[in-house]
Amino acid sequence: MTTLPFAGVRAVLFDLDGTLIDSAPDLGAAVDGMRVRRGLPSLALDRYRSRAGSGARGMLQVAFGVSPDHGDYPALKEEFFEAYDGCLTQRTQAFAGVDELLGALVARGLPWGVVTNKSQRFAIPITRSMEVFSSAAVMICGDTTPHTKPHPEPLFEAARQLGVAPQHCIYIGDDERDILAGKAAGMPTVAARYGYLGHGADVGTWRADAEISSPTELLKLLELA
Repeated sequence: MTTLPFAGVRAVLFDLDGTLIDSAPDLGAAVDGMRVRRGLPSLALDRYRSRAGSGARGMLQVAFGVSPDHGDYPALKEEFFEAYDGCLTQRTQAFAGVDELLGALVARGLPWGVVTNKSQRFAIPITRSMEVFSSAAVMICGDTTPHTKPHPEPLFEAARQLGVAPQHCIYIGDDERDILAGKAAGMPTVAARYGYLGHGADVGTWRADAEISSPTELLKLLELA
């Protein structure tokens, strides 16, 4: 029997980085190149992976130990954006099982979409370069609305564009802000344990309605497997 929070689901919404795609290799390569150009030693991808969900903030913290309140941060951030622009589709790929998951949703007539804090500048080229996103019914980026997650407005906008009430959407993400946003929007939430999770994350404290260790486990929750 389907767990109550997932009864009546009419649309499925996903975070992007760390949930549908593994973008850490390109994010890490962009900022690591900045280190190398400064004569600093290259860092292993594993050093960057856990902070990949934080975008520029996370990458610059790992590479240079700077946070947004540092005087050099704005210039480093723009340099990082330029570097990432040049490599954002070179190594990024969908997580294993995502093709199967999204294909199953489409086959069952369940519309799906993306709600990400990644700006359109990066999210649109990446998703357009990957065939798996051709069936997406909605794409909400970090600059689509005046707010970013954990504010619920991006999720509300996705629901509006789909024509589905928020309580009939489900949201899946790999960061606590995804779960906070989903709950604030009145959507059942699922934590993607296979994703980046965030530095020092304790997923059990997020209070998501469910947790999955692979993309296809979502099909079992929705009784589609």
